[in-house]
Amino acid sequence: MARLVFITGASSGIGQALALRFHEAGYDLALVARRADRMAQWAAHHGVREDRFRIYTADVALVDSIVAAGNNCMEQQGIPDVVIASAGISVGIDSARRQDIDVLARVFAVNNVGLAATFHPFIGAMAQRGSGALVGIASVNGIRGMPGHGAYCASKAAVIGYCESLRVELRASGVKVVTISPGYVDTPLTQSNRYSMPFLISATAFAQQAFIAIEAGVSYRVIPWQMGVVAKLLRVLPNRVFDRMFANRPRKRLVDQP
Repeated sequence: MARLVFITGASSGIGQALALRFHEAGYDLALVARRADRMAQWAAHHGVREDRFRIYTADVALVDSIVAAGNNCMEQQGIPDVVIASAGISVGIDSARRQDIDVLARVFAVNNVGLAATFHPFIGAMAQRGSGALVGIASVNGIRGMPGHGAYCASKAAVIGYCESLRVELRASGVKVVTISPGYVDTPLTQSNRYSMPFLISATAFAQQAFIAIEAGVSYRVIPWQMGVVAKLLRVLPNRVFDRMFANRPRKRLVDQP
């Protein structure tokens, strides 16, 4: 019987690349997307047989919606071996603007509450079975706060902290919690960035390295490794040096900017 992976954010970028990599490894797919037709077209394009995948339409920002998708997956396909909370949004904010506080709330709803709600339906079932992996997609931007990028940086720092807490909670259950922190990956999410992106890798290359880390059950991995070195250096950089280095860094686009 094939193993099963449940992936949110599967309609583009990192999530889609992970779906293809797990399919190539022989996994059945449970794919979460807001547009089922787009996912079905992707599956047909890559030759994924209809009996090897199912699509669950859900909005990760709505707790009941994503929880229902998880419960439907278990009813229709069984308890996944791997659950990947890949759905995420990234947009610049200016906290001096009232409308950007709503943007921040939306980022947290998807990147944090949505991640926890994605894991929620599976925790008890996986723990009872005594196996499984819950994978949170964080970011190296969760290490330090970049100017104009407060919502995304804060949300990804929260992903790292949340997954670490959950990992310790589930330590005796047999369920692994894996945190993957991508550096710069060439996806629609990053293609509009207005700043340099060192060590940029393709989504396919990222998915291959993430697949290896997930299969190995590592607790935390930065991909690519070069950004792991950068992240460690940033973590220990004194605030006065960090502030001077990044004060004039180009900002992430605001939601209403072209």
